[in-house]
Order: sequence, then structure tokens, then C-alpha cells
Amino acid sequence: MLDDADLDLVAALQIAPRASAAALADVLGMSASTAGRRLARMEEQRILRVIGQVDWAARAEGNPRHVWVTTEPGASSRVARALADLPEAQLVAETSGKSDVYCAVHPVDRAQARELLTARIPSVPGIVATHSELVLRALTKADSWRLHRLDDAQVRALSEPAEQAEEPARGADEPGVLRLLRNDGRITAAQAARALGLSQSTAYRMIQSLLRRGVVRPRVEIEPALLGYSLEVVIALTVSPGAIQPVADELARHPSARYVSIVAGTTSVIHQGVFRHEDDLGDFLTRDLAHLPGITALQVSVVLKMLRRYWIYREDGRLVSP
Repeated sequence: MLDDADLDLVAALQIAPRASAAALADVLGMSASTAGRRLARMEEQRILRVIGQVDWAARAEGNPRHVWVTTEPGASSRVARALADLPEAQLVAETSGKSDVYCAVHPVDRAQARELLTARIPSVPGIVATHSELVLRALTKADSWRLHRLDDAQVRALSEPAEQAEEPARGADEPGVLRLLRNDGRITAAQAARALGLSQSTAYRMIQSLLRRGVVRPRVEIEPALLGYSLEVVIALTVSPGAIQPVADELARHPSARYVSIVAGTTSVIHQGVFRHEDDLGDFLTRDLAHLPGITALQVSVVLKMLRRYWIYREDGRLVSP
């Protein structure tokens, strides 16, 4: 579905999600019209979208929860669809291994979290048992994962800091700008100004303020399988207390890592990773994890079907339009 030029464009966008088509084209050695046309095609075909990843504190009180679900025989698809419709569900996947369904949920407050975990999720027809763990700290998130295709010079060119705004702007319109950035991480100041009835300079300064403060971080949404990573797993590791942080730090640096977090529960560290094939996963489990001291046990859930990721529904690898 994607050729080498498309993959190069995805790799460039992962480094500079808000770069113009002309800037991306200059680094990749193609014309601006070609870069723009390829990007538009991938967006129209629902393959790719640049969104804004919102800081947890700006979204809700407290951190997300990992939830593993055991279902009745034959009920996993039905249960996964029901869980994907929960407004708190950030990620939902059918899995094999540790659980039948794996999901990540982020309730808006602690009271809602209690009700969600003890009543709403367990009462979904077909669920036999659930197990949840609280995320304490994320070492890396999906916006940091990279498709390694570009050379060092290209990476440096795309990583050059953008021009800074004269003065960060905050105000009553900031939630509206944040909402726009969340839906479209490449939105321009002119587009935001028109949507919110602001001056272009004010919209520009608000966008820059949100980006510089880390309230929102643009990220490329595209299913890893389309990039050649057809095997996705969620690995729950039990680690001795003194080794939790070093193990999590090491896993966050691994090229497979899309999301690594320290959690409170029966396990200590969650590693959500992507691999090109089974041999790569085998090497990771038997070689890369083997040299890390303090790991006493691990459980692997293999993703069979992704239904929702970062609140966006998926359909056969394509993004479902909002």
C-alpha cells in the first residue's frame, strides 16, 4: 500500500509533524507538490493522520489504567466492540496470551475510575474477569516511536527548532485551540483563527504556547502494520523494586518501544512494542530482556486486532473518520 517515498514521508513527519510540505520535500529530495500530493492521498485513504497528543494532566485527574479482560469462549470480539465504545477507552484490542481483550482507559476523575473499573466494565455481557493496573509514570509514548529510514543529516535538518513565538499567549480561548490541535496536529494559525474568531497572531501565539509547554504534542497516527511491523505485543513484566526504574529506562530506549510505563499492580513495567516478525520478538524475549537484571516474570499479550487507538477507531488498519 505504501512505497518507499511514502515511508520516507511518514518517517519525516514523525520527526517534524508540523513541518510544511515544502520543508519535508526539501529534506527528502522531492518536489513540494509531490510531498503534498502523497500526504493528501494517505489522509484521504484514511491511512495517516497527524493529531495532537494531550498531556494527561490537561485531560483528566489521575493517570490511565491498563485493563486485561477474560471473556467467555467466543465472546472476545463482541466484548472488545463494547469496550471500544466506552468514552474513556483510549485503546482497545483483541489479544491472545495473558488476556482475551486488552484496553487502556483514562477516566476524567478518580470517582469515575472506581465506577468504571468496578461496575461498568465488569458488567459488559461476556466478561468473566478483569484485572487493572494504574499507570504511575510513562517513560515513552507513541509520539516518540520512529520509523528509522532517514540518514543523520536528514534527521538533523528536520529536528532544527522552529521559530519561537514572541510571547506565549494564554487566555479563555486556549481550550478551543487545544481542541483543534488535538484533532489536527498540523492546523495552521490561520485555520485556527477562522475557526475560533481570533486574530491570526493570537492563534499563532496560543498554538506555540501549547506546543512549547508540552500541553499537546503532535504525533503521526498510522497503524504499525502498514509500516512493516505486523506483530504488536503488550508485555507485563514483574521486576524487583530496585530494578524497576533501570529496566523501564532500558526498555524505553529499545527500538520496538511504542509505550513503556511503570505501573502499580501485580506487575511493575508494561512494554508495548512492535516487531516486524516472530523472530524479532523471539530475540527480544530471549536476548534483549535476558541481560536486564531484576526481571522475575513476564506475561505476553499478542494483539490480534486493534479496534481503537488514542480514541480513534480502526477498521482493517484504516482510521475511522471522526
